[in-house]
Amino acid sequence: MSSHSDREKEKSKRETHEPEVVFSSEPEPVLEESDPAAVGAQFAEAHKQLLAEKKELMETLLRRQADFENYRKRVEKEKHHERHRGVSSLIEHLLPVLDAFDRALAFEDASSADYRKGFELIRRQLWDVLAKQGLVRIESVGKQFDPNFHHAIERVETPEHEEGTVIGEMQPGYMFHDRVLRPAMVRVASPAHPAHASKHGEK
Repeated sequence: MSSHSDREKEKSKRETHEPEVVFSSEPEPVLEESDPAAVGAQFAEAHKQLLAEKKELMETLLRRQADFENYRKRVEKEKHHERHRGVSSLIEHLLPVLDAFDRALAFEDASSADYRKGFELIRRQLWDVLAKQGLVRIESVGKQFDPNFHHAIERVETPEHEEGTVIGEMQPGYMFHDRVLRPAMVRVASPAHPAHASKHGEK
């Protein structure tokens, strides 16, 4: 009895653990070979997309480089202008010193010849320093009056000069890097009054 019972248990154990194998009557699907034309078209499309992305990246890079170059130039320009403003302000404060030397040298005195040589030397040294920074004296006498460069403080009636001609300079004007730092104070010729002209002719 025990032997029969053992066989029944063993049979039951095998039926529980062994998987059931099911055979299908349907045939297995057969993989079709890829179409070379379709594969080539897909490759061409992928290549075209990669080229477009590369072109877009290059254009973006060029734009970024151009933006950076413009930024660098703008910063350099601002630094340049800032430096010029500082130098311009300093030179503007030194112009009265230059005027003082010019007035001293305009005074003729034989007894002060040695002092004059010293003034001339110092004035020349000061001018050389300012000129190297970009200071230029405005030419006035003999030129036509220009309100951009001249400031008329007197009009003189005279038949000897064309109307509007600068005939005298009371204070020199200066330019700094194409900008008028100080206009020249000048005397300008104007047409002589007819009565004055006739008197001048009689003489």
